[in-house]
Amino acid sequence: MAEPFRIIDTGVREGRANIAFDAALIEERQAGNVPDTIRFLRFPPTALIGRHQDLSREINLDYCAANGVGTVRRITGGGAIYLDEGQLGWELVFHRASLGIAALPDIAREVCNAAAAGLCELGVDARFRPRNDIEVDGRKISGTGGFYDGDILIYQGTVLVDLNPERMVSALRIPESKLAKRKLDSGAERVITLKELLGSSLPDLETVQRALIGGFREVLGIEAEYGEITAGEERLARKHFDEEIGTDEFVAEINDPAAEHEVLVGSHTGAGGTIDAFVKLEGPTRKLLQRVLLSGDFFITPPRVVFDLEAQLQGIRLDEVEPAIEQFFRDTEIDMLSVTPDDFCASIVDALEQGGANV
Repeated sequence: MAEPFRIIDTGVREGRANIAFDAALIEERQAGNVPDTIRFLRFPPTALIGRHQDLSREINLDYCAANGVGTVRRITGGGAIYLDEGQLGWELVFHRASLGIAALPDIAREVCNAAAAGLCELGVDARFRPRNDIEVDGRKISGTGGFYDGDILIYQGTVLVDLNPERMVSALRIPESKLAKRKLDSGAERVITLKELLGSSLPDLETVQRALIGGFREVLGIEAEYGEITAGEERLARKHFDEEIGTDEFVAEINDPAAEHEVLVGSHTGAGGTIDAFVKLEGPTRKLLQRVLLSGDFFITPPRVVFDLEAQLQGIRLDEVEPAIEQFFRDTEIDMLSVTPDDFCASIVDALEQGGANV
């Protein structure tokens, strides 16, 4: 019989500390020091960007600094989100073999269906919407995402229990194209909360947690029981916080790359999200890629694959770009959620065409 998932609740933690605990939990699970785990977590007012996103493009940094909103870079992909004490975070960290499902899109579907089933127990008609949202009547009540690190998967999401929509809209720079696609005037219209749906019948957070656990048990076929946070996890989380995740340098790792001199900018949006390419050329005929930086709200696992692709493209001729990308994805073990090698290629080609270069 499979070992049950451990359930832990790490409460409200500063945003970067929350993400550092994610890294520690993954590492401790890889080492076999902790079992498969369901974690619940909460944030003070925080603007979080995905692993590959452009900080100042996604977050209103002046507003956040003036209003006590933390800025954090996640270790997972996806888009920018605003969180505070009114939202409940949840995540599953488990071995690839535990659910008998290998592909990330299949994992996303099953975990989202499980979370949606739990929310339905609260009296709302929650449904999975590909690629990675849970919606009620077409409005998002939970955004999700995850990635594999070796044989360990982290898959996480949020439940919008309550929300200050004005603060969310002020903290994030929500692209007009995203609103126009859904015929919305503001990002606040895209989301819905349990409080809006249930009014005076709004359950407490413990009830919401129990409902989600019930959904995970029922749909994923797992057992789960409450356990303890280990001292090893806390020590490792502090190490990740101090050395990387808690630093301003990590948060600003990608920050306004278009401002650099002679950078060509391109973009491509597909089923898996938007990929932005920032390209700099070199050589007497400007036919060599000096470097490429790729950002956006896409999911790819493991996330470091993007940095490997950027390194692979450094110094190659423009006419070698497309075959080099195709070869990279053939040779590399990658799991992607709807995004494709062609999407990365299209983004880079767009940057070159915008700058008058020919591939």
